Amino acid sequence: MQTINEHPDMEEKIRRLLGSVIHPETGRDIVTDGSVEHIETAADKITVVLHMARPRDPFTLKIKKQAENLLHASFPDQTILVVVKEGGPTPHPEPKTTTTTGGIAHVVAIASGKGGVGKSTVTANLAIALRNMGYRIGVLDADIYGPSQPRMFGAEGYVPDAVQEEGEDRIVPAQPMDVKLMSIGFFIKPDDALLWRGAMAVNALKQMIHQTKWGTLDFLLVDLPPGTGDIHLSIISELKIDTAVIISTPQQVAVADVRRGVEMFRNPNVAIPVAGIIENMAWFTPEELPDNRYYLFGRGGARRFAEQCGVDFLGEIPIIESIMEGAEEGHPAAGIDPRVEEYYRTIGAQVVEKAVKKG
Repeated sequence: MQTINEHPDMEEKIRRLLGSVIHPETGRDIVTDGSVEHIETAADKITVVLHMARPRDPFTLKIKKQAENLLHASFPDQTILVVVKEGGPTPHPEPKTTTTTGGIAHVVAIASGKGGVGKSTVTANLAIALRNMGYRIGVLDADIYGPSQPRMFGAEGYVPDAVQEEGEDRIVPAQPMDVKLMSIGFFIKPDDALLWRGAMAVNALKQMIHQTKWGTLDFLLVDLPPGTGDIHLSIISELKIDTAVIISTPQQVAVADVRRGVEMFRNPNVAIPVAGIIENMAWFTPEELPDNRYYLFGRGGARRFAEQCGVDFLGEIPIIESIMEGAEEGHPAAGIDPRVEEYYRTIGAQVVEKAVKKG
């Protein structure tokens, strides 16, 4: 049987393996970032020394275990020893990057307490309705674990270009239907989004916020992930959000989730005014019975909640076939169906009033 020493490229093979271990916080692999300090191979033993620059790095144990598992799987006949040293020189501070958000007049966060209430569909149609009203609109798809806006706008195949402006890299957004659109979905495969850790997601969002070539916008709509959490707080800290819109459905369970969303924005440490609540999927009217309304998911739950907690009720969006078809086909219905556009225009006018008043 051959020993390790008989393979002159063994150390390089080990480095390639370790290059697949990603630090969850920095998003860089442990070889590139210099964490692999030493590799020693012997006839029946592999020793790897990792030097973590940050003392008490919370990801040290996870990285060590991942390195051990990779080496055990590739070299099952060898004894594997991964040694971790902590602490080191203070890292150089990252150069301050200028932001591209200076030309954005108002930022509106679109949120929901839970998934499945049509938040992304509402965001896309609201963007088109505001565009129809003459405003310059951008959309930031910040739903890192389920980016939907590329599909909503028929831009799934878009690959962003990078350009240089005043010595800084800028990301060129898609511009379907005169809406400037940036989404993490342009950079990753749909299944990969589920693998992103919180710190990686936050870093990617910061880059999209501050490096996208937004230009001059009247309103930037931010499609937030459902629920509440670190990503929401990170976005709030990076953007000056003028107002938030909460999307719900009529069911009581959805309304209960809305309460958490409202309280997040009302938290004294956040203090973002809530423009109001939109009740999506409020009723269904068949094409052949235009005067009939069928309340499939209950009736008026979001409106009642808005009254109870002192938040404005912005309006109801019914279930209309063109809305569903538009979401699937990449053409928001507010741009092609006058009935849909009317609902969103009415809501959009209220959102504009709230955002401008705050700004």
